[in-house]
Amino acid sequence: MKIGSLDLESNLFLSPLAGYTNLPFRLTAKSLGGLGLVTTDLVNARSLLEGRAVAYKMIATDVREQPMAVQLFGGVAEEMRDAAVICQERGAQSVDINMGCPVKKVVKTGSGSSMMKNHEKTQELVKGMIDAVDIPVTAKMRLGWDSDNITAPELARALEDVGVSAIFIHGRTRAQGFSGGVDLEGIRKVKEAVSSVPVIGNGDVTSPEAARIMFERTGCDGVSIGRGAFYNPWIFRQTVHYLDTGELLPDPTFEERVELMRVHLERMIDFYGELKGCIQFRKVAVWYAKRFGPSKFFKDKAIRLESMAHFEEIMSEYIEWRRRFCDDSGELLEKYRPVDPYSSITDKVSVDAAEKIKVPKGPVSNW
Repeated sequence: MKIGSLDLESNLFLSPLAGYTNLPFRLTAKSLGGLGLVTTDLVNARSLLEGRAVAYKMIATDVREQPMAVQLFGGVAEEMRDAAVICQERGAQSVDINMGCPVKKVVKTGSGSSMMKNHEKTQELVKGMIDAVDIPVTAKMRLGWDSDNITAPELARALEDVGVSAIFIHGRTRAQGFSGGVDLEGIRKVKEAVSSVPVIGNGDVTSPEAARIMFERTGCDGVSIGRGAFYNPWIFRQTVHYLDTGELLPDPTFEERVELMRVHLERMIDFYGELKGCIQFRKVAVWYAKRFGPSKFFKDKAIRLESMAHFEEIMSEYIEWRRRFCDDSGELLEKYRPVDPYSSITDKVSVDAAEKIKVPKGPVSNW
């Protein structure tokens, strides 16, 4: 697949996840194969212009993950333009504009989902960024502000007119947040609204089967996976194989999951330093444990992780504790095997992903 001048390994994309899609996770997902383009967590354009260290840390890259895109948010055209230039100078191969984030602190700045309400202003902002850089500029949006304002098809056409390289469309409105099911027909209408720019569907793709359904029912050119990738980092390789052959690859073994977790933690420590990397990895370790079978012993200790040596100590103790739930060959007894909440999806995209994968609580207006 091509996005502007970029030739990608596949038409599968890693969506930005606030607080999660840092360089260590992007490298980990990319290393497993099947992933065409990774994207950073959303980055405040003004923070880059002010030279804030945390913003520059967020756009740090490594040749092993490339091509990569930086997702920017901001409501001031000149700031977004200048921030895009910084991203290009710092090694990004693409810049994505966040037009979908529903969180109040983003929306109130005139960015995120609020950009879908003023197409002329948004079109002008995007054109300024495209004119300022040589790398592809893409946009990620929702279907609209609410069910009475489904503006994505019209906005997609406006952005195509000024040369945007791709449209990423999350099949929910801003008002929905992550509730309800993804609207595949809504994504299809965005695809049908443009003539040549690639459209990438997003929302609730948590299995290879769900990705296939997204392609079939929307006609989209690619699929972007966010929470599903964090739940299962192997999803890109599994999906490429499934789309090519119709066969599902076997699930990774417990040992493979532990080894990937170890490598991921090592990358976190290299990137953030040992203590900070371990603190940030605590929430990640709990996600890996969801596929371990009985794991309370591990999770209770992992949330206090302090060092690599501590991790090895915890894991050694956990593996010994876990044996009581296994047969003589080391396999979990059937009654203790974790049930994949998405494994039975055969005729629809998962509509209950928000119940399985943590998202903000309460009314969207309060996020």
